[in-house]
Formats: sequence, C-alpha cells, structure tokens
Amino acid sequence: MPELPEVETVKRTLEQLAVGKTIEDVVVGWPRMIKRPDDVKAFKDMLKGETIQRIGRRGKFLLFYLDTWTLVSHLRMEGRYGVYRAEEEPDKHTHVRFVLKDGEELRYRDVRKFGTMHLFERGEEMHHLPLSHLGVEPFTDAFTPVHLREKLLKTTRHVKSALLDQTVLAGLGNIYVDEALFLSGIHPERPGNTITEEEAVRLHSSIVKTLKDAVEQGGSSIKSYVNGQGEMGMFQQKLFVYGRTGEPCKQCGQPVEKTVVGGRGTHTCPACQGSR
Repeated sequence: MPELPEVETVKRTLEQLAVGKTIEDVVVGWPRMIKRPDDVKAFKDMLKGETIQRIGRRGKFLLFYLDTWTLVSHLRMEGRYGVYRAEEEPDKHTHVRFVLKDGEELRYRDVRKFGTMHLFERGEEMHHLPLSHLGVEPFTDAFTPVHLREKLLKTTRHVKSALLDQTVLAGLGNIYVDEALFLSGIHPERPGNTITEEEAVRLHSSIVKTLKDAVEQGGSSIKSYVNGQGEMGMFQQKLFVYGRTGEPCKQCGQPVEKTVVGGRGTHTCPACQGSR
C-alpha cells in the first residue's frame, strides 16, 4: 500500500500535470469505488465543469480541491493516477477517467479495485470520514516527541501496531514503521507504554528523517508503485531492514530477521534493536 512518501510524490507530480485543468466529463467503469455520493450519476454531474485548483494530501489520502468540491481519494493497495492523451486507449485496469477540456484525461488505474473516492463540499472534507478520524501529520509542528509519547503511553499494544494506527499518526505504513523503529533502536514488540522520554525523542526524529528521505527519493517501489508520470521511486535502495530478510544489517552485520507483529510482516535487526 502506498504510504505517506508515495502519496506525497504522486501529489507533487499531479500538481504539475493536472492543476488548472477543467473536467469535461467523468467515466466510471467500477462504480463500487465511488463511496460518496452513493449515486454514480450524481458523482459525475457534480464534477462536470469543475476546475482542479490544487492538490493536497492528508495521511495516505489525495485531496483534489475543485471549484466547489473536494475529491478525497485513497489509492489502497495498487491505485495509480496518470495523465494521458484522450486518444490513448485505456487498459482494462483503468476504472475512473476524468476527461479534461484540453484533450487529456486524468485516469485512475487500480488492478485490485480497492481504491475509494469521496466527494465533499469544499471545506467539509475534514469533518467527515474518512479524514475526520486521522491522527497528526508527521511533517507538522503538532507532531512532537511529547505528543508521540503521550499517544504511546495510552496503549499496551506493540509500538509497531500503535504507529500503524492512523488515528495515532497519519501516513505511516509497514515499510516506514520498520525503518523508523530500526533507526531508533526500538524493538517493534515493545509495548507502547514502555517507551521512555529519551526513546520517544529518538523515535520522533527517526520517523521524520525516514519520511523526508523517502519523499526526496520519490518513495519506495517495492511492488507496483509509480508516480503520476510512471516513474519508480528509489528509496527502496536505501532501506535498512524492510525486505532484507537474511541479509547483513548495514550497521552491525547481523542477519536481518523477519517475524510477524500484529499480523504484519516485520523486519528487525536482533542486535541493533534489543529485546522486546
């Protein structure tokens, strides 16, 4: 699933490709993706004639700010956006096409068909699900070591499970939680309420650094992720533990181990991250 760095990269790409363009028509090939309104015809009619003013991100969600509406889109497992010439034939996995007045189309492609789209009156999107329950953004001033520890002290869950909880911190997923915990030297199975003040400072710094570095590299292309121009991210080349089972730790040389924590595949260095 695309995480904060991948969604941020897609956002930045689409800012170059789609902002300022007007929607002439909308073609929906998989109606189940449209969650709000529950009438696909109404969804299409509401978007016709709207101009894309800017594109934002909240956690793992893309936000298309139009004249009147905000389109909230979640890529889920394998969703992709791209801008194409209208005469280019869409493939069978293209499920939503926003036909633009300049002869191009903003297309949403999703092999798994898990992506979702919600349409809200502009300014109302943050007050309703799926955005209203999200936790703090990692790149904002509100995300501090104190805030992080306050959240973790309230739970006996594994620290990894707590960090994956989007109501605690928005945007983190499996890749970057594993990486941040490694950099901070914290075992993923530590209960959240055992994290000390010093560890919270390290963990906060590791989360921010990992995410910023990943954004600079265009995200991580582990499976099928590409940005809005079809380009792969490069951060996977800099991963310390994720996806490196059995390979030597880049810091100490011990083999990286893979276990399951909270139902998620989890990568750790047994030497660098201590015990649970």
